[in-house]
Amino acid sequence: MGKMIIMTAPSGAGKTTIVKHLLEKMDRLSFSVSATTRAPRKGEVDGKDYYFLSEKKFRKKIEKGAFAEWEEVYPGKYYGTLKKEIKRVWKEGKDIVFDIEVKGATNIKRIYEDKALAIFIKPPSIEELLNRLQKRDTESTSSIKERINRAKEEMTYQNNFDVILINDVLPIALIEAAEIVQNFLTQAAATKVAKETKKKKDKKKRKGKKKEGKSVKKKSKKKD
Repeated sequence: MGKMIIMTAPSGAGKTTIVKHLLEKMDRLSFSVSATTRAPRKGEVDGKDYYFLSEKKFRKKIEKGAFAEWEEVYPGKYYGTLKKEIKRVWKEGKDIVFDIEVKGATNIKRIYEDKALAIFIKPPSIEELLNRLQKRDTESTSSIKERINRAKEEMTYQNNFDVILINDVLPIALIEAAEIVQNFLTQAAATKVAKETKKKKDKKKRKGKKKEGKSVKKKSKKKD
């Protein structure tokens, strides 16, 4: 079973840019495609950026237990991680990187615990976050207001994560993110090797004790 890198942040904090950077730099990572009921943005491809589902289809999958986690982020707008998506990536022999919203990230971390590294990407300020959302020019004024209100709530969850990464200067944040992830995966690999080595040693010890026990029995029979 592989590892998980959970990247989460309030909308506009830069998590998608950081995730794309990690995928370009690290061959061992593979992107977990989330499912959503929101409409595709310009340039987004179904099955690559998201699995775009109708609300009806999404709800049916909830009923069937198809999601590892899901959340109604905004009224009528659902996001979730399909169990089959996690299996797909691990079957490829790769570690998973998630680009998911805050509550979903909390749920994934709770389920997979030490197998997952959860990183909260934090904007330098709410004012800067507002500025970034306005520059996107993909949201209405009411939608931006809704996202800012949600961001304020999501910021209260930041201490629930393993690492808080402040995305103030993007090039620096990209370097820091890569270092954090690499350290986690290297440490995880070392721990796995250590466990496997310990198992082998324990197995040899058990075999040695069995042989020793058999030889003692043979000696005692000869004496009789």
